[in-house]
Amino acid sequence: MTENANTQQEKASILLIYTGGTIGMIENPETGSLESFNFRYLKENMPELKKLGCTISTYQFDPPVDSSEMGPEGWRKMVEIIAGNYPLYDGFVILHGTDTMTYTASALSFMLENLGKPVVLTGSQLPIGMLRTDGKENLITAIEIAAAKENGLPIVPEVCIFFENTLFRGNRTRKVNADHFNAFRSYNYPPLAQAGVHIRYDTTQIYYPLLRKPLKAHYGLDQHIAILKLFPGMSPQVIENILNTPGLKGVVMETFGSGNAPKDEWFLRMLKEAVERGLVIVNVTQCLGGCVEMHRYETGKKLPEAGVISGYDSTTESAVVKLMFLFGQGMSAEEVKEYMNCSLIGEITIPDK
Repeated sequence: MTENANTQQEKASILLIYTGGTIGMIENPETGSLESFNFRYLKENMPELKKLGCTISTYQFDPPVDSSEMGPEGWRKMVEIIAGNYPLYDGFVILHGTDTMTYTASALSFMLENLGKPVVLTGSQLPIGMLRTDGKENLITAIEIAAAKENGLPIVPEVCIFFENTLFRGNRTRKVNADHFNAFRSYNYPPLAQAGVHIRYDTTQIYYPLLRKPLKAHYGLDQHIAILKLFPGMSPQVIENILNTPGLKGVVMETFGSGNAPKDEWFLRMLKEAVERGLVIVNVTQCLGGCVEMHRYETGKKLPEAGVISGYDSTTESAVVKLMFLFGQGMSAEEVKEYMNCSLIGEITIPDK
């Protein structure tokens, strides 16, 4: 474990990117409604930032984007901002609404190839202008993490999410609570750091690139992806309509338990026919934690025979965005299957054979 040292932040420069979300809201005294405030005046709203000892610049989406409306266009914009300012800053903090933060973190992890600096996403459950807000603590600590170095190198050179005292790998994280301050969890991968009196980093879990290469930004994303969530009593018509969506290239299929699904002949036939047409179907579990093991039960063994591939311990969010990313690079279905069976940036754990 490594502890954060404030002395290593004195010369750090951080770019704070406000995309939208609850954290950037203040109450209009006349109407009582919540409105975004201008983050150019961030230091006036949060004088605590002046004590961090690092240079903070800000960039604000105009207009701000609610997280429920965030998607590929917003992800490309973030990548463009980070790539364009990459040589100028030691780290990046993205303020983002919580609802789709895990999708954005997953997307950025794939789109920022050879990332060697921290990109920390954070937000809040209460607006930053409210007395009991969790936003100030989240923001201050996220900046500290983005600025932290050891031996002149960033301690956390990957895309991550900081929320309520815990730093998670971005593409391993899920939002699990709409009300509590500890709204996020990473069930299949340990936290990267815990913030208490000190920030304690678990450097054995942090992704460090073997070779230091220039950042390579990717912008291609193919949105012809769908999620098929199985449930008891699902009608053949619903599944058929999803699998026959015009232009569809990839499906993330949420199955039961360790990757189980019905053995009905019509269901397996539909899957097989879809795969033969070139569709990539990835099996992930509906459970919050655990891994897909299609060989464990008879109800799972039939899926590989139909051409379904394993998503291992991937989150649904990460699997969806990974398919978008791979097809966005112009890959064929067979190439996409091959890369879905690889851990590109620590998003899945491939079990030993």
